[in-house]
Formats: sequence, structure tokens, C-alpha cells
Amino acid sequence: MTPARLAVAVVGALLLGACSSLNPFASDKNKLPALKPLQNDGVRVSEVWKARVGASGAYVLQPAISGNAVFAAAADGDVLRLEAGRSTWKASINGALSGGVGSNGQIAVVATPKGEVVALDARTGQVKWRVQVNAEILAAPAVSDNLVVVRSADSRLFGLDPQDGRRRWAYQRATPALSLRNSAGVVIEGSAVFAGFPGGKLVAVSGANGSLMWEGTVAVPRGATELERMADITSLPVLGSRAACAVAFQGRIACFDLANGSTLWARDLSSSRGLDLDSRYAYVTDEKGAVHALDLNNGASAWKQDQLAGRNVGRPRVSGSYVVVGDGEGYVHLLRKDDGAMAGRQRVDSSPILADIQRSDGEMVIQSKDGNVYGLGLQ
Repeated sequence: MTPARLAVAVVGALLLGACSSLNPFASDKNKLPALKPLQNDGVRVSEVWKARVGASGAYVLQPAISGNAVFAAAADGDVLRLEAGRSTWKASINGALSGGVGSNGQIAVVATPKGEVVALDARTGQVKWRVQVNAEILAAPAVSDNLVVVRSADSRLFGLDPQDGRRRWAYQRATPALSLRNSAGVVIEGSAVFAGFPGGKLVAVSGANGSLMWEGTVAVPRGATELERMADITSLPVLGSRAACAVAFQGRIACFDLANGSTLWARDLSSSRGLDLDSRYAYVTDEKGAVHALDLNNGASAWKQDQLAGRNVGRPRVSGSYVVVGDGEGYVHLLRKDDGAMAGRQRVDSSPILADIQRSDGEMVIQSKDGNVYGLGLQ
């Protein structure tokens, strides 16, 4: 990195660190707006089980679900396998962790700030292999039966062999001088790997050799300054039956044809948190904390829920008849899918919920910043 580029990156990190609603790595000590009382008793969120793995520290450590197993990691290097909240093994990689867990049920893969990728046997917790990619890793690896994909903080993708960690390919593209520090990973679907990048591009690359299959423009950077021109995809792309959708900070949400990358629709909406899909709608949390439902066929607005604005609301996840979001004070909120009405809430932790809410056999799995892991049900 040149001195000029480094200076811009440092200034950008300082600017973004001042606003935790834009940057999940920033301080969470700012007081959040008070919650409005629910209009009725609401749907009850019940704690089915609880476990502790350890704090995430300065990172966002995503848990992984495979079958009936939950894998979770802590910044100090501990990794747990949980079944119904009970730890079946606990391992330590003897070093700090900065990327959450990816698993296919055979291995559980984590990564470090120094670019080491570590695969553990998912049944025993024993280390199977360690490899170095020589770049900081902030995202949870993506793991399939045939491939492990690791994304580095400088937006490179590495395709690794799940048996021994041998590097099969690497994918790299030019990145803007200034970008949001984020923990966005990648999605493996069939023979393709999907990833969003700074500059507003969503790409599909071949899982066989890392070659570009197609590229879609989610957002076009605009503005007079580097800060104004940031249009980064800082969350996971989400795949439907025929569409791949992504959203960019200071940009748009867009959906593309899975087969060839042609744009199905796009509309202006800024988000650094992410989205989820069902058969009718795309649900997205915007940069102010409002949650939107957009028609999956054309992007038309179905509803908007802004009662959670300013509360550091995370990525929405669909669970049954509800859209579920966590916030910066450890609350879980339920919104009705049909109209966005507030249906219930429960404070499950005293620390922020920054990691994506996961789904497992009808339960919601949540990992808090302080390192508690919960299995939640609805009543």
C-alpha cells in the first residue's frame, strides 16, 4: 500500500469509527434511542438454551450451523461445538481469531488476524490442517463438501481444498482507496461462489478455478470525495430460486439472474447491514436502522418499519411468519412479514447482537458480542 493510499485508509477508519451504525467494529457505548412500548403483549421469544463461548472483542464472529450442531468461536481462540446448548467439545487454536466459523458438518474452519486458516474436525475438535494466506481475515470462511473459500480484508478470495487446505485458486480485483471495514463473507452455491465487493460489484466466480463467471453492478460510486464515493457491499449476498441479491452502502439494492448476472431490478437504498429473502419479499435494514420489505419481482416497496431507527439494527432474518432483527442493546425484535408491524421483542443479552442471526431446526441462534450463544424459540 502506498503512503497516500494508507493515509486515506487511516482517515477513513477514523471517520467510520465515529459512527457505530455504519461500522460494526466501532464502539457500542453510545446511548441508543428508547424503544416504544408494544401495542399488545406480543409474540413471546423464549430461551430454549444458552451457552458461552467468549467475547468477540473487536471482531464480528459469525456462528455456523450444520445439522443439529452449532459452532461458535471467541476472539481468544476458543471454538465450541454445541448440540441443544450442550458443549460436545471445546478447542483452542492457540491464537486470536478474527473470522467466525464456517462448517459443512465434516470440518469447522476459522481464521486469524494474521491470515492463518485453521480447520478442525467437526466431530472431535482436533486440528486437521493450518494454512497461511498472508492477509487479515475478518469474515467467516464458506465451506462446502468440495471447497473452502476464505475472503481476506483486502478483498481477495482464496479457494482451498477441504481435505488439506491446499490452495486451488485465488481471485483478486482492484479495490477503491477507501472502503468500509467489514466482516462480509461469501456464499457457495453449487459450482459458483458469490461475493460482493467495494465499489458496488457483485460477482459469481467458478468454484473449480476461481475464474469470473459474471459481474453485476449493485451501485455506482458517486461524489466529489473518496468518502462520498464509497459504495461498498458489506454484507452477504443472498440467493433465491432464480436471483442473487445484494445491497450496498451509499448505493442500491439489486437482484440479478443467477444464471447470467443480468439485472432483474434495482432501487436506491443504502445498507451496511444486509438482507434476507423469502418467496415474496426482499427484507433489508437500511443505514438508519429502518427495515424494508421490497417485492422480490420488481423491487416495489411493500412496507417500511422505522421504529428501530438509530438502534444499530442488524441484518434481518426470516423465521416463520416473522422478520427477526437484533439490535445494539441485545434486544431481539419480531416484525410481521405481511405488514412490518412490531409483533414482539425480548432482551436476550446486555451486549450488542452484531453477528447475523442464524436458523436451526425452527430455532434462532444468536451470538452476542460478549460471547453468549442462545437458541431462541417463538411462543
